[in-house]
Amino acid sequence: MLNRKLLLIFLLLLSIAEAYAKSPEKREVKYLSGTDNKNTVAWNFYCTGGRKSGYWTTIQVPSHWEQQGFGTYNYGRDYVTYGKSFRFADEKGMYNHTFQVPKDWKNKDVYIVFEGSMTDTEVMINGKLAGPTHQGAFYQFKYNISDKLEFGKDNLLEVMVSKMSADPSVNNAERLADYWIFGGIFRPVYLEAFPKEHVAYTAIDAKANGSFSMNVHLSNPQQNHEVVAEIIDVAGKVVGSGRTTLATDTVVNIKANVNNPLQWTAETPNLYTVNTYIRSGKKNLFQTSDKFGFRTIEIREGDGIYLNGTKIKMKGVNRHVWWPETGRSVNRAIDLMDVKLIKEMNMNAVRCSHYPPDKSFLQICDSLGLYVLDELAGWQNYYSTEAGAPLVKEMVIRDANHPSIIFWSNGNEGGHNMELDDDYGFYDLSNRPVIHAHHRPGNAFNGIDCNHYEDYYSTKNLLEGPNIYMPTEFLHSQDDGGGGTSLADFWELHWNSRLGAGGFLWDLADEGIVRTDLNNIIDVNKVNAPDGLMGPHREKEGSFFAIKEIYSPVHITMEELPASFNGNIPVENRFHFTNLNQCTFQWELADYRKPGDVFTGYITRKKGTGAGPAVAPVAKGNLKLNLPADWQDYDVLLLSAFDPHKELLYTWTWNIKNNKQLLDGIVLLTKEQAEAAAKPDAANQKASNTVTAEWKVEVTETDSTVTLNGGEISVKLNKKNGTIIEVANTKSKNLTFGNGPVMVAGNATVANMRHYKEGDGHVVEVNYTGDMNYAKWKMHGSGWLSLEYEYNLDGEYPFTGISFNYPENFIIGAKWLGKGPYRVWKNRQQGVEHNVWENYYNDVQTGSAPWQYPEFKGYFADVSWMEFNTVEGKFLVATLEDNLFVRRFDFYGLSGIKPHPDLPVGNVSFLDNIPPLGTKLALNISANTKNLGPAGELNKVNGPIKRTLYFYFGLPKTDDTSPQQFDQPVINELF
Repeated sequence: MLNRKLLLIFLLLLSIAEAYAKSPEKREVKYLSGTDNKNTVAWNFYCTGGRKSGYWTTIQVPSHWEQQGFGTYNYGRDYVTYGKSFRFADEKGMYNHTFQVPKDWKNKDVYIVFEGSMTDTEVMINGKLAGPTHQGAFYQFKYNISDKLEFGKDNLLEVMVSKMSADPSVNNAERLADYWIFGGIFRPVYLEAFPKEHVAYTAIDAKANGSFSMNVHLSNPQQNHEVVAEIIDVAGKVVGSGRTTLATDTVVNIKANVNNPLQWTAETPNLYTVNTYIRSGKKNLFQTSDKFGFRTIEIREGDGIYLNGTKIKMKGVNRHVWWPETGRSVNRAIDLMDVKLIKEMNMNAVRCSHYPPDKSFLQICDSLGLYVLDELAGWQNYYSTEAGAPLVKEMVIRDANHPSIIFWSNGNEGGHNMELDDDYGFYDLSNRPVIHAHHRPGNAFNGIDCNHYEDYYSTKNLLEGPNIYMPTEFLHSQDDGGGGTSLADFWELHWNSRLGAGGFLWDLADEGIVRTDLNNIIDVNKVNAPDGLMGPHREKEGSFFAIKEIYSPVHITMEELPASFNGNIPVENRFHFTNLNQCTFQWELADYRKPGDVFTGYITRKKGTGAGPAVAPVAKGNLKLNLPADWQDYDVLLLSAFDPHKELLYTWTWNIKNNKQLLDGIVLLTKEQAEAAAKPDAANQKASNTVTAEWKVEVTETDSTVTLNGGEISVKLNKKNGTIIEVANTKSKNLTFGNGPVMVAGNATVANMRHYKEGDGHVVEVNYTGDMNYAKWKMHGSGWLSLEYEYNLDGEYPFTGISFNYPENFIIGAKWLGKGPYRVWKNRQQGVEHNVWENYYNDVQTGSAPWQYPEFKGYFADVSWMEFNTVEGKFLVATLEDNLFVRRFDFYGLSGIKPHPDLPVGNVSFLDNIPPLGTKLALNISANTKNLGPAGELNKVNGPIKRTLYFYFGLPKTDDTSPQQFDQPVINELF
């Protein structure tokens, strides 16, 4: 009998232990749609208008129905394009889908959740309305449908989605906008189940000093139960906790403290987890978890934006949620890619324009580190208070615990319903600042002026105060304008101003949609949507790399190696929270490849790696490279900086040798040089070239021409205007190169021409009246042709130099030693580095299909030599002087009524100065680039400019004695 009692007690204790050991209940999820644009589920669908309308079929969910072949496309500004009487497509989409609910959900609270649906959405479950019609496209909403479900049986979901809202203010805020508008359920739909007593949501306020406060919003709270919060660090250790006993309140507050927490910043995105339990006695009944970060945001009016007591400045960009094939229906991989690309440009901030993003984007901003402006939709118009108040609640409840969000943005450019300004604080326990992203001066809010598209000089005025200035849009990046164009000038203003808080470029990617009604072309609605620093599939434009250099937190301004260079490089630390000794630096000594080489690039000979110097945030110091004694024997010095996470910040390059040294063995002007080039190659013991027995130049003259013959080459010059009219090569086709030199700025008229022997060559000297002083052609016995010229200008000019013509349709590609691989403008010369580059011809205009970058056509900087590959053969151009720009064919920076800026005459130009580029909103796009700052001003020229070019019209003989391409570099230490 005693044993039986003991057994019963043991079993009772065991059952009690098992009950306490049982894991607490958690939120359960069952997807009805797919999870993202790549993982979709077919629902039944009926479209009321446009394509594939009037009959039931199926559609993939989530998606925009336009991208599934239904309905009609509209751009948000169509009412501007076609007039106020224009009517937007207003088709409706009817969805239905059969689903089952687990039997064990019967006594739970079951919700149906829509993460995003455009626009008015009516939901029915088994023929019964789930709740009121939801109005607003970009917000997560839910209905409790527990009383409408058949558990363990089939249930019918019916959804009516109206593309245009019945509420005019919703259309004004969301649909009549400068972006593509769509219809459909474009984010996931799922069921979530909770026990009757559960945590509905939390709102966290975690300060930089470790103080923690959390409002816990409860459903069906039971008296005498407890709510317990445990704060977990990244190692899984409990570092803080708090608890409170429930009464009947549906909201309780829990406080805790963590000693010396790792703070969250964009540079140090340290995250913690809080596990929140509903507990009865020692039993955990329910558990939920949230990630958060400890950080304190302050706006110190008349001073700046502070994070954790440190002033920060925004290196930001605007971002639409976008993918060409699926519009605003995306996936986590796209969100991750965009965050990585933003950080790759050395940016630290993103504005979610003009609506809240997917949840995963904010999670990634938390974990990788970006400051976020989370924005309520409103594009120059705003929601009514009745329509907007529930949307503010939905946005803030979903997003409030993300440490990356440092501001709420209450609409855009006049789309601010000021009656909603206070609503954010109702749901955000941390009471983040609210800003207005506006486009009118004098509309500062909460001490921050966010006025859009100010020029350089009005920006200077705004930075005088009284408000902090942080433009939420600036340097509009249509086509090739904006972005990196004049950004260096704007950034220096903000960095060096007490009230400068940085800003947000417009915008990240061209909004090009794959048109399912137009044979799948990618449509950017002409000039309306190609506004990105990248193409629709994130093809990187030149501005991407210019921004990367300008925004590099390791700030180096040394443009060339000084004569006394001893390895010492001045450096400024433009991190806010990181010492440069946390970064890694690597130097390389390398030699360039030659024109005749199969490969491009450089060959690394020696390199060294080490930690950076101890330079505190926003301080200046010096980086000392421990270069070997023979460092001057190499062509180029490269320096790469890596952040504490080993991500490349930037690579700077400096030529060690001058152009004369770099061209040694390439441009062969004397017989001695050619004979040296013909000696056996030390590496392969064979003669690379031979020298002709006779080293001479022949001259033939007629009444109208002078022809110079040297080696394989002959060049015919027009005596009347001094230009090339014919180029021939005895071993290849004639080259249709000529009609030059002509001045691209100024005037020149031939005064006289004479020719004479000079050394082992022959000179044709052309003298001018006007702005060109002279041009001296000299043919050398090797076939190299030199052109020495001098011109004299006084004034402001968009470009200066000389031009020639060559048929563009004959071009195959080009290889060059100079900066690249992207083209430059006068006010965007960052982001390109010294190397031997090569690209094949393309006819890309930036911001247009096929988005094939880098562009072949444009201005290319600091060219030492450039080899043109054509269907007629190759020709090479070189210069001994520095700072040569080569223009390749016809292109533009900004499209419009008249493309901007104007181009020089001819189509192959050799220039000493090139023009600046404007932006879409630099007053009118063809002028006033000077308003963008000093780099946007025209070139000020005063006095003579002299240069010598060297041409070889064929495959030149070179001194091919460069070391083998596979040499291993010698490793050295940085310090």
